[in-house]
Amino acid sequence: MGGVGAAKTTAMPAISPLGGEPIKRADAERLAGVLKAFADPARLRLLSLIQSAPEGEASVSDLTAPLGLSQPTVSHHLRILTEAGLLEREKRGVWAYYRLVPSAIATIADLLTPPRKRPTKRTR
Repeated sequence: MGGVGAAKTTAMPAISPLGGEPIKRADAERLAGVLKAFADPARLRLLSLIQSAPEGEASVSDLTAPLGLSQPTVSHHLRILTEAGLLEREKRGVWAYYRLVPSAIATIADLLTPPRKRPTKRTR
């Protein structure tokens, strides 16, 4: 699904701050920006609502009532999550639909999990 309207997507750093190597300043700033997008209760709820929605996607109108926030406020939070690379936005007619970017969520989880704590892939 091609995200239309992701103006400036934040790229994830390749090195974890917990990986045993010092993380570069630019990588730390990018990761902090993504984590800042996560660090808001309304945005965490938006991610949860979108993930649990039928078809795994939702429009602003689907999200305003459950959050109890105005349409402009919900749109603002969705824009921040989209710019951070956590959501994809697809325009269909007059509506825009949002869905999670699973690879972005998985990358953040990997970056924040020390290597010795990550599950290992065992081959038999």
